[in-house]
Amino acid sequence: MSAVHLDQLHHLPHTNWKPRPPADFVALHDAAIANDRWVIDGNYSKLFPQRFQRATGLILLDISTAASLFRYVRRTIFHHGRVGGLQGGIDSIKWTMLHHIAIVTPGNRRRYAEVYRQLQLPRVFLPSIRAIDACYQEWELERPRLRQPVRESQFLQ
Repeated sequence: MSAVHLDQLHHLPHTNWKPRPPADFVALHDAAIANDRWVIDGNYSKLFPQRFQRATGLILLDISTAASLFRYVRRTIFHHGRVGGLQGGIDSIKWTMLHHIAIVTPGNRRRYAEVYRQLQLPRVFLPSIRAIDACYQEWELERPRLRQPVRESQFLQ
């Protein structure tokens, strides 16, 4: 089964997270969901309709804003080459991402919760890091290994 990281499809590799042209992103997304089996990491709600037509289930990770901010800062400063990261991308703390997590995401969480309630698919709701950890244990999943820690400090851009 292939894992699809939508941020990798949405952004051009070897850039500082520069978005692809929208039509290119949609084509990559639609090609990914055309496969028989896949797991998608990410939202990009404009593409929910075609994705949910092909999906066989949904796992909603709904962790708090504080936890999201902590995880973003930790992975940006301490983890290089993380699973789902942009190939050749530059991971650094960005004001735009801090704004997205702190200001935009809380509204998205409410919308995604409503989508979750209305979907007629098998669903799993994981409302905390503790719930995610318990799910890993219950399903006997292994956490991806980090490739290497960042060796230099990275600053706000």
